[in-house]
Amino acid sequence: MSNIIPEGRREDALVKQRNQAREEYERQKQQLINETEKARPSAHRFVGQNDSMEDSLKNSTVGLVKLEDFQQKRKELEEAKAREAARTDVLKEDQKKVKKRKKSGKATLSFALDDEGEGGADSTSGSATPSARVDAENELQRKKFRKNPAVDTSFLPDREREETERREREQLRQQWLKRQEEMKQEEIEITYSYWDGSGHRKSVVCRKGDDIATFLEKCRQQFPELRAVSVDNLMYIKEDLIIPQHHTFYDFIINKARGKSGPLFNFDVHDDVRLLADATKEKDESHAGKVVERSWYQRNKHIFPASRWEVFDPEKNYGKYTIA
Repeated sequence: MSNIIPEGRREDALVKQRNQAREEYERQKQQLINETEKARPSAHRFVGQNDSMEDSLKNSTVGLVKLEDFQQKRKELEEAKAREAARTDVLKEDQKKVKKRKKSGKATLSFALDDEGEGGADSTSGSATPSARVDAENELQRKKFRKNPAVDTSFLPDREREETERREREQLRQQWLKRQEEMKQEEIEITYSYWDGSGHRKSVVCRKGDDIATFLEKCRQQFPELRAVSVDNLMYIKEDLIIPQHHTFYDFIINKARGKSGPLFNFDVHDDVRLLADATKEKDESHAGKVVERSWYQRNKHIFPASRWEVFDPEKNYGKYTIA
């Protein structure tokens, strides 16, 4: 019994000693971290105050964000950037003009007047007082340095002209945006073919501003076998290119985009009726786009025509042909 008590005391002492050593280690570690942070220069000193649009978009869309919210945020940032580009920095121009006026007011002319001025000064020196002579010289200098109305000064800064030009630019930009919105509301008839190994051709009416997901939803309602399939499991293939669902028909129409086998901005079906064929010019033919299930594509992507399909890349050039 006498041996058990000293053993317990020794274990308590060792535990206490280990706890003290651990606390001392943590204290020294925190002290080193604090000293390092003080010696390290702050990161915000080397970061620009005006972030680019991409940086602003990344900072405002952190985490999981819906595609509609992302596109809306990007549109708002582009609108703000465009409005900022159209607005002139009037305050900065005013400050420059004030500085120029102060400098011109402090500056004194160290050269003598021309012969005409000297003659006028000599003629008045006999009968005029010194103060009258000074006033006459100032009036002569003022007349001498006025603007010449015969000189073109359109290249000089003009606050009123710049403000008028800014208003005109903003008005033209708003007119252009209004015209684009009206174009997006126009209706087009899209001919497509539901492809399950053979074609089942139908047509649907959409607006130019609708995206591919909206178009696929309307196609899904026209076929009973597709009503149990979600839009995410459908694909739209146009001119051998798999079109992502976030693109709109307006994007292809306004950019005159083309695919591997024809234009992407024509959504009807017609043949080339030109009598003379030119190998350097693209045929004026429009093929029906295919609507397929993603599961069918995964099973048959090694077989023609699915083996020829690839995902659309807006940065890639799929041909240099032109339509005559």
